[in-house]
Amino acid sequence: MKKIDWYILRQILTTFVFVVFLLVLIICVIDFTEKNDDFIQNDVSRAQIAKYYLTLFPYFATLLTPITAFIAVVFVTAKMAAKTEIVAILASGISFRRMLVPYFMGATLIAGMSFAFMGYVIPDANKYRIGFELNYLKKPFFYSDRNIHLKIADDDYIYIDRYNNQRDIGYTVTLEKIIDDQLVDKISAKRIHWDTATNKWSLKNWQRRQIFDSTEVITGGGAAKDLDTLLNLTPADFQNKDRHHETLTLTELNDYIALQKSRGADDVQFYQIEVYIRYMQPFGVIILCFIGVIVSAKKSRRGTGFQIALGFLIAFIFIIFFILARAIAEAGSIDPVIAVWIPNIIFSALGMILYNTVPR
Repeated sequence: MKKIDWYILRQILTTFVFVVFLLVLIICVIDFTEKNDDFIQNDVSRAQIAKYYLTLFPYFATLLTPITAFIAVVFVTAKMAAKTEIVAILASGISFRRMLVPYFMGATLIAGMSFAFMGYVIPDANKYRIGFELNYLKKPFFYSDRNIHLKIADDDYIYIDRYNNQRDIGYTVTLEKIIDDQLVDKISAKRIHWDTATNKWSLKNWQRRQIFDSTEVITGGGAAKDLDTLLNLTPADFQNKDRHHETLTLTELNDYIALQKSRGADDVQFYQIEVYIRYMQPFGVIILCFIGVIVSAKKSRRGTGFQIALGFLIAFIFIIFFILARAIAEAGSIDPVIAVWIPNIIFSALGMILYNTVPR
C-alpha cells in the first residue's frame, strides 16, 4: 500500500468511528430522556441502566453501520474534492479505479466487523437488553393462544388447550405417539406443570393408553400421583417472542429454524429472512461506500454541504428500500432471498450507472 492509500483509509475509519459515536450518542441521550420516567417508576438502579445502554449502544451502532459508513465516505471524499486532492491524485497518474482500492479496503473491513457483530456479538448483548425492556418498559406478557398443537419429536405430538405462562401450567393436555399413521400411545391429563427442581414436565390427573396390535393397556394416576416426563419443550417456548430473533446468534438461529421445521411451525420463514438480512447487510455497506465515493468525488460549486446532503438523501432512500424489501419478503410475494437483496441489486445498478459519469 502507498502513503495515499493509508491516508484515505485512515480518514475513512476515523471519520466512521466519529460519526457512529456521535450519532448513536445522540440517539441514546434522546432514548434516555424518553424512558427516564419508566426507570424512576420501576425503581431501576443506575448500574442496571448503565448496563442497558452499554448493550444498546453497540446495537444502534451496528444497525446504522451501512448509513454511517456511507456518510463517512461521502464526508471524506467531498472534503478531498474541495481541497482539489482528488484532482492531484488523478493528475499524478493514479487511475480512478486504483484510487478506489483504499475505499474498498475500508468498506470491506467495516462490513466484516458488522457481520461479526450482527452474527455473534450483538445477539448476546440483546439477551440482556430485550429482557430489560420486557421487565421494566413493557407491560407483562400473557400467553393467549388456544388449542396449541406442536410436533415435539419425529413421532410425538402434544396438544394443550391453553397455557398460563405466569405459572407455567398447561390445561387439558394430550400426548400422542403416532407411527405409520397408527396411534400407539396416548397420554391424557388435566394439567401439565413445569417442575423447576427436575427441569421436567409433570402431568396431573393423567391416563395412558398403550396399543399393542389388538391389545390395549390403560393405566392412570389420580390427583396424588403425578407422571414426570421429559419433552422437547420448555416454558421458554411460551414466553414473549417479541424480537426473539434479535437475541439469537447465527448458530442459534440455524438451530432454532431446524427445531421449528421439525415442529411444523409457521414462523420459520420469518427467522430465515433474519438470516438472509444478516448476510445481505455487509454487502450493502460495500455498495453504499462505492456510491458514496462516486457522488462526492467531483468538486461541486455548491460546496461539500450539498454533497453531504445528497449523501443523506441517498441513505434515506436506501432505508426505505430496505424496509420495503423486508416487508415484501415477510409477505411472501416473491422469493425471500430475492426480496431481501432488492436494495443491494438496485443500488449496485445505480452505482454502475453513476460510475460511468465520473471523470477519470
